[in-house]
Amino acid sequence: MCGALAVLAGLGVAEAYRLVERAGVQPIKGVGYVGAVLVPLLVFAAAPDGLGLGYRYIVFGGPALLMATMAYAVWNRAPDDKPLAAVSMTVFGVLYTSGLLAFLILVRHHTDPVNAWGATWLVFLPLTVVWVCDSMAMTFGSMIGGPKFAVTVSPNKTWAGAIAGTLSGGIVAPVYFFIFLNRYSFELSLPELVVFGLVVSSVGQIGDLAESLFKREVGVKDSGSFFPGHGGVLDRLDSLYWAIPTATLLLRAYGVI
Repeated sequence: MCGALAVLAGLGVAEAYRLVERAGVQPIKGVGYVGAVLVPLLVFAAAPDGLGLGYRYIVFGGPALLMATMAYAVWNRAPDDKPLAAVSMTVFGVLYTSGLLAFLILVRHHTDPVNAWGATWLVFLPLTVVWVCDSMAMTFGSMIGGPKFAVTVSPNKTWAGAIAGTLSGGIVAPVYFFIFLNRYSFELSLPELVVFGLVVSSVGQIGDLAESLFKREVGVKDSGSFFPGHGGVLDRLDSLYWAIPTATLLLRAYGVI
């Protein structure tokens, strides 16, 4: 899984840097590409059920990325090349497209000795909640219409769609659990699952709006064309960038991971 996340991170950071360039900033791409691909691999190496090296060995990864980016800027960027913006956007691109996705590795490779299939099904819990939420928000938003949810950022989104998407998350989370996860050694109550679905679906919608805000700033409809007819990697993962860390935190709070 970490290999797939590394690929998605590399593709995502490339799209993010293209958006940044349209804003008039030249990110330090080489450092950013390497950092984005390495983050999931390093998290897997540190995870207890991954290579088990321990997080104390990668705690300096963030500062190392920042220092490497700054060092490159010192030797290769003049003051009028916007080095502050370049360094900031380079590091932001890595954290956004790779750091947030890497939380999924913590869900899959946690400390409890759970069957590998059970851990894999657990990974798809937040993904399913987000996918259902997006589908229901679009369906009911189109059917019902009504007041707009975020006019300046995404004028097609409505409160009806947002509420329907959130409520669908609260329904699908317990349904998914009892179909796919109940056979394993996870312990989650119905109220916990409902809260999980409501929170993850709500946060995922904010992640969608955040990426839309970036695209509106630079005047593009899609972040890329990796998925023909459906936009780029950022367009497909925008909700997950927010939902995955939130889901990880909730599962940790519930004692599941």
